[in-house]
Amino acid sequence: MNRYIPGGRYPLLASAHMTILTAKVAGVPHVVGCTPPIAGKVPHATIAAMHLAGADEIYLLGGVQAIAAMAVGTGTMKKVDFIAGPGNAFVAEGKRQLFGEVGIDLFAGPTEILIVTDDTADPFTVATDILSQAEHGPDSPAVVITTSERVGRKAIEIINELLKHLSTGDVASVSWERFGEVIVVDTIDEAWKLADEYASEHVQIFTKRPRDALDNMTAYGALFLGEKTCVSYGDKVIGTNHVLPTKKAARYTGGLWVGKYLRTVTYQEVESSKASGELGRLCGRAARAENFEGHARSGDLRAQKYLDDQYDWIKLYHDENPKAYRGNL
Repeated sequence: MNRYIPGGRYPLLASAHMTILTAKVAGVPHVVGCTPPIAGKVPHATIAAMHLAGADEIYLLGGVQAIAAMAVGTGTMKKVDFIAGPGNAFVAEGKRQLFGEVGIDLFAGPTEILIVTDDTADPFTVATDILSQAEHGPDSPAVVITTSERVGRKAIEIINELLKHLSTGDVASVSWERFGEVIVVDTIDEAWKLADEYASEHVQIFTKRPRDALDNMTAYGALFLGEKTCVSYGDKVIGTNHVLPTKKAARYTGGLWVGKYLRTVTYQEVESSKASGELGRLCGRAARAENFEGHARSGDLRAQKYLDDQYDWIKLYHDENPKAYRGNL
């Protein structure tokens, strides 16, 4: 089992725990962690977090190189069965192309944030939280859907001012310029509907009744309800997993959790002769309705063995092969 811990710009301590610790809780016996250097230097804090989370092996390796190494193996790294963890667009594409060769958790690309507001929202809080995610990278969508033109315009104004003094403004400004949006709608119902179409990774709700989103939205990676809650809490401290679906994958999957590391396996054993015979009768009827004669005969055989049913194809075989072993037929 391998974990990819993104980096490159920042030491992402929380990501180590979100992926490695989750795997260990699920009972994964051997976990390998990969993380890239930061500006050519060893990310000591990230590596410490990976070690404390329980990683069995740690490699200083990032990007598509790490994904490829995990998926096919190298001279020093064994091929893995499953890759989990977020990353940039290239990491997400690498996981997509290698899915099938290995299992993956989900398509987790560049960070996304969407904030739904009405006229009760504080524009300064909206602006601050938008930039909290825009700083992840120059390709992070940051969207505001609001029923209040006043809130929308003021948030834009504040964002532009805050960027002037934000230490990560060089990255956040690119993201905001390229992928920032403020959309004004007429009603809150329109806001819910449009937000579901975006199916964003992180959705903050700054409305008079934030919990209404639970009844009116279905497509999101995670909801953050009310001004007292923010995506940054989810990223760092609140406890839920921050490895979440992006690129509208929230329409069909949720985020990383212990269950992603578990395989569902089954076994079957029919101990009762009578039950086996009755299943055989049913199997014969069901299979012949689908024109699967071979399947049907597996059922017939048991119905004849255990219920004394008689089938022409079995009689024909033994009539033509009288020395064949008949068992208890």
